Amino acid sequence: MEKEVNTIPVDSSNEISHVADFFTGCNILITGGSGFVGKLLVEKLLRSCPNLNKIYLLTRPKKGKSSSERYKEQFEDVVYDRLKLEQPDFASKVVLVEGQLGEIGWKMSQDDRDLLKNSHIVFHAAATVRFDEKLRYAVDINIRGTKELLLFAREMPQLKAFVHIGTAFSHCVSKVIDEVFYKPPVGCDELLKLVDILDDSTLENITPGIIGKWPNTYAFTKTIGEDVIKKHSNNLPVCIVRPSIMIPTSEEPVCGWINNLYGATGVVFGAGIGVIRTLHCKIENVADIIPADYVINNIIVAAWDIHNQHSMKSLEFTEIKSIDDNENDQVADVDIEPPIYNSVSSCQNPITWGEYMKYNEVYGLNIPSALSVWYYCFTLNRYLWLHNIYVIFTHLLPAIIIDTLARLTGRKPMLLDTYKKIHKFSGVISYFCTQQWQFRNDNVMKLWKKLPSKDRKIFYFNLGELSWPSYFKKHILGVRLYLLNDPAETIPAALIKYKRLKYAHYGLMTVVYIFGIWLGYHILRFYISILNYIFF
Repeated sequence: MEKEVNTIPVDSSNEISHVADFFTGCNILITGGSGFVGKLLVEKLLRSCPNLNKIYLLTRPKKGKSSSERYKEQFEDVVYDRLKLEQPDFASKVVLVEGQLGEIGWKMSQDDRDLLKNSHIVFHAAATVRFDEKLRYAVDINIRGTKELLLFAREMPQLKAFVHIGTAFSHCVSKVIDEVFYKPPVGCDELLKLVDILDDSTLENITPGIIGKWPNTYAFTKTIGEDVIKKHSNNLPVCIVRPSIMIPTSEEPVCGWINNLYGATGVVFGAGIGVIRTLHCKIENVADIIPADYVINNIIVAAWDIHNQHSMKSLEFTEIKSIDDNENDQVADVDIEPPIYNSVSSCQNPITWGEYMKYNEVYGLNIPSALSVWYYCFTLNRYLWLHNIYVIFTHLLPAIIIDTLARLTGRKPMLLDTYKKIHKFSGVISYFCTQQWQFRNDNVMKLWKKLPSKDRKIFYFNLGELSWPSYFKKHILGVRLYLLNDPAETIPAALIKYKRLKYAHYGLMTVVYIFGIWLGYHILRFYISILNYIFF
């Protein structure tokens, strides 16, 4: 099946898009452009801001790959299909620049550095998002890379905006998370010095002591990355956007698009194909999830907003200096604290983990995947001990039986290894499913109110207008199509297969229950006979 491109009607009114106009003639530097956020950001900018000049994509060097191969790798994706229809020549505006954040000099030529100095806007989306990443690498990318990029931005004479993409959970040790800077567990410069003087073995051994209350190296280094922004952004038009748990797109550029198994979507994927059957989670807790296209629009509009804020402050400062010092030609030196935007759903449109899984179950059972290995049988367990019992009986024991059969038939056993990875993943996400946070997003809502009506249509990010039931119909289709690569044409055959899996599941459960009753009966008889022997 040819993947369907979403075709939202284009606004043909003569009203000007102030946000799109802001990007006219601009050169834009994007880090992390090949990732989930990066691809959506590149696509949206090229499609909705057609008069921008160039997009510079900072990409890691790959040996043996030519520029044409790198272009093909970047743009042969369904996420760009709509863009290809509307702007066939878009690739002429994209320049791939090889460089490695976190490395000295970025391993970049001087010519490329000079080229990037022509940037007007910077979107810093590069990050290592693995929760179990080694601390050294996480520090190099999430902290050192941020610092180097921010210092490099000072060499851009035409800089209009610098947007750092963080995470709403960077300060997850606090239960109330406002749009403000929080005191980091350690200063950015102190941590960089520590990492530089320690060898890998020593650093790995003391990592738990360094990150302290933070659940993983990702959240820990992202919170210190914000300290980098606070300390090194003096006089620059810088802001931070903190998205919560991103899930597949709602509308643009295609409905339900996602290209990774991180977070909440990974649970739906695993449960949907019958592999994950339990998760340690409190069903009444709010799942702060947000469709990725809402986040992308917030990021783009934030660049427009910080430029306007900084320009106004600069103008005010210049006027004051002009009056006080009678130096009309003096350049203003303005310093404002970078604004922070919590891109979250819980403030305007909360949804619980129980509701999240229920919606996916309701719609998922109607369009099961032909690649399902077992019938859907998934439970959210609030108690860890109960979850562990489920793990033993619904994950480990079946895996042992199937892997044993695989060995006996000369095949490679794989299921136990698969479950090791699943349990590592579920252990990470359960931290976010068993705790509750109260976010505030006043800055986001103020930003929404600033937008003219046309920009609200193009760059929508008001979660209060999203219908969760309607969204999850697209969500489950997106998981099926873009993660499982299972087109809609297979649905009739998949329904037949799924009915057979259902009969097999309940048939097996019946056998297990009967065996359990039989075993319990005989155990009880055994103990009764012993008691009769002793007492009678």
